[in-house]
Amino acid sequence: MSRIEATLSQLKAQGRKALIPYVTAGFPFADITPPLMHGMVEAGADIIELGVPFSDPMADGPVIQKAGEKALGLGIGMVQVLDQVREFRQRNQSTPVVLMGYANPVERYDQVHGPDAFVRDAAAAGVDGVLIVDYPPEECEAFAASLRTQGMDLIFLLAPTSTPERMAQVARVASGYVYYVSLKGVTGSGALDTSAVEAMLPRIREHVQIPVGVGFGIRDAATAQAVGRVADAVVIGSRIIQLIEEQPHEKVVPVTVDFLRGIRKALDA
Repeated sequence: MSRIEATLSQLKAQGRKALIPYVTAGFPFADITPPLMHGMVEAGADIIELGVPFSDPMADGPVIQKAGEKALGLGIGMVQVLDQVREFRQRNQSTPVVLMGYANPVERYDQVHGPDAFVRDAAAAGVDGVLIVDYPPEECEAFAASLRTQGMDLIFLLAPTSTPERMAQVARVASGYVYYVSLKGVTGSGALDTSAVEAMLPRIREHVQIPVGVGFGIRDAATAQAVGRVADAVVIGSRIIQLIEEQPHEKVVPVTVDFLRGIRKALDA
């Protein structure tokens, strides 16, 4: 059982919902990510999604795009992201970490470091799951199997436009959890329609047996609580990026902790 599966099954047994914050690695300061990850755990995060900066992100809205550009400008690439996870693991061996990003940095890493180097080095660093936005499930069976041999999960996105056939394809390959994108569009866009999420989740669960997390458009305690009533996990990204983008170094962690504590309290209420 992977660390992600163990965490989610323990939460389910407690009748609690997973809080999954997302931050772009190396943003807004190159050295902030490990302390920020520790702060998020202290505030009640159950799993951390770490965005791998990439120059051409197709699913990210302007907020996360800008964060990625800044991190790239600070010299943050896959090597540095794995170093940050390794540093986090020196003090935390239990909180699952998911790398979220795109095919290009993963495949480039293998080009530079050798075949299957990404899977090997991610596992060694302490990564628990990988979500690659532009990897379709029908082309990922070997990659998913390779990750599983190292105790890591391959996580997929589902969207309001996903057909039953696509859900079944994802269900065959995915492990850990499935990430339901609650909006048509990019991260941070639009207002969340919680009734539409409520209507969609039973349809997803007809095909998907693993937990379902919901993200895109969750901005505050009220929307997190509403989504938490029907989902197994709540993912928050763009709002955190907005909160920390203009903060001085010493305020980044306290501001994030304060925000996530409010979300945690709402989810547990």
